Amino acid sequence: EVAGALGLPVRRADPGDAAERRHLERLAPDALISAYWHRPPTDDVIALAPIAVNLHASLLPRYRGHASVNWQILHGEREGGISLHHMVAEADAGDLIDQEAVAIGDDDTPLDVYRRLVPAAARVLRRTTVPLLARTAASWPQLASKATVFGPRRGADGLIDFHYAATDVHNLIRASTAPEPGAFTHVSGRPLIVWRAQRDPALHAWPDPAGCVHAAPDGVYVVCGDRRRVRLTEVELDGRRGDPREFRQALGHGTILGPGASGAPAPADGPPRR
Repeated sequence: EVAGALGLPVRRADPGDAAERRHLERLAPDALISAYWHRPPTDDVIALAPIAVNLHASLLPRYRGHASVNWQILHGEREGGISLHHMVAEADAGDLIDQEAVAIGDDDTPLDVYRRLVPAAARVLRRTTVPLLARTAASWPQLASKATVFGPRRGADGLIDFHYAATDVHNLIRASTAPEPGAFTHVSGRPLIVWRAQRDPALHAWPDPAGCVHAAPDGVYVVCGDRRRVRLTEVELDGRRGDPREFRQALGHGTILGPGASGAPAPADGPPRR
């Protein structure tokens, strides 16, 4: 819509298609700008313009590859950003032209981060487009020893293992939430999607086993492997989505969550403290 209002033509096509490559070649572009492509352009497409650059949603050289924002949240990063770099055969490995950092909050989801990244990307392009076309833009190589590369995330990657620390469980849930398929566990053999959760600020070391549900007046909590808890705030069970307190029958106090759990309440005293 924005492009149409500016009188700019818009095409939906695969640049890897031979016919589309011929169309691009006829255009004889001064520059190619790629933004968030899941599949990087091939060498012959990159070669169609004297300048070929890409916007990537991380502070390169860290988090090259797919789903960079999701991986950053999963790892608990407090800062992300946008990188503009020259395109080369190796994905996200070309010389850097400009970067801008954005904050990642403790409870941010990918959508929250992208709401900061989009205006940051616009600022980067405003700063660099004229110098790029004039061949005066600075650039510098990425330090390969700092590079990290991650692949795409799939639905199965959202399986929650409550044996991990509460912070890691919380990070997985927020990294996997909508529009992603969602983090999930099982209760009595039924899949339970956890769309939202919060870390319990209490520093109490709970003796119950990992995956044990605590049904409290203020919400539904789950014990994690470090004896801390996460509070579930939005779940989906049997196609119904809502506050976990609406699912008291399934998420009763002492229920054990997990793919191999029966859902039966755990022993009252739980395992011994370590």
